[in-house]
Amino acid sequence: MTFGRRRPVPAPIAALEATAAKHQADATLPVGIRIAGAWSWRALVIAAVITLFIYLVITLREIVVPFMVAILLAALLVPLVKFLMRNRWPKWLAVALAEIGIIAVVAGLVVLVVLQVRSGFPELQKQSIEAYANFKQYLLASPLHLTESDINGYLGQAGAALQKDSRALVSGAVTFGATAGHVLAGMLLTLFATLFMLIDGKGIWTWVVRLFPKKARLAVDGSGRAGWVTLTNFVRVQIFVAFVDAVGIGLGAWIIGLFFGGFPLVIPITIAVFLGSFIPVVGALFSGVLAIFIALVYLNPVAALLMLAVVIAVQQIEGHVLQPFIMGTAVKVHPLAVVFAVAAGGFLAGIPGALFAVPVVATLNVMVKYVASGHSRTITDPTLTPTQAARPAARTRVEMNA
Repeated sequence: MTFGRRRPVPAPIAALEATAAKHQADATLPVGIRIAGAWSWRALVIAAVITLFIYLVITLREIVVPFMVAILLAALLVPLVKFLMRNRWPKWLAVALAEIGIIAVVAGLVVLVVLQVRSGFPELQKQSIEAYANFKQYLLASPLHLTESDINGYLGQAGAALQKDSRALVSGAVTFGATAGHVLAGMLLTLFATLFMLIDGKGIWTWVVRLFPKKARLAVDGSGRAGWVTLTNFVRVQIFVAFVDAVGIGLGAWIIGLFFGGFPLVIPITIAVFLGSFIPVVGALFSGVLAIFIALVYLNPVAALLMLAVVIAVQQIEGHVLQPFIMGTAVKVHPLAVVFAVAAGGFLAGIPGALFAVPVVATLNVMVKYVASGHSRTITDPTLTPTQAARPAARTRVEMNA
């Protein structure tokens, strides 16, 4: 027998002693501190995952942006393909018509804008020279007491700065060329992704669902289908809102032109408003500011004020009628959340971030609510309300293969 040595404590007993010591240490802390600590480390983990995801999205934006555009186009074109197939069109023909049709529409809008700008360029050049001369006369007669030599000196300084930064301009041209190549590659990726989503969208989604554990597949599938319904509604309503904005501002510009002998670029302004309206809240506003600027430069301040009134009226109709009653019903997102989502998306990813902010937030909102509500245990079709799903005749089961 040896004295002075302590026998080693068995592993289970040591674990129990460590656990008891930990509990004693925790017991000395206030309840609020323990709860705050438990929430804090979980919140930090969630924030780290979200930060990593945003970083990957921004880093791979040349792939992510075409993919998300393809999802929006698929949400728009899938109902058309299904409608044609229900009317006994072959699937390949329905898909081809939808794909070629969207290309024709976008190309037609671009060609129309180019032709309108090209035909009106001489008049625009003449009006620009007159507007510059009038502005120069205003500066000469203004309280600033500028002289002809001062204005010419400022113009000379601007020209010298332009020549000095010629290297930056050349570098910018090279960057523009690279960007143009990236845009072309992104357009091809978008078309290919849209084509495959139209051909085998269900198969792609089934493969995604199979990546999750078996017990979670039903919830993932239901939340994805619910999110797809919301995304489809968003695309339809956004097209309608953009159409109303474009028609309102374009019609107002045309009417103002009747009183002042013509309004230049009415059709391009209308198309710009239509495309800009796909960025909620701010898109139509900035394109409306363009119309006001053109009215001020090429017509007169009175026409600019009338154009401002038209833009404000259209924005009020969108903000108080279209967004709350139509868009709010479609995506179920509060207007304040829409504003902050657009601002955050624009800050993180520029124009693409502002464009995709609302559909992403609306889709995630519906998906999270579906999973958190536990409807996947009782409702097998996310397009049905709980009342409809309670009726056996209205229930359609989604089979998830192992």
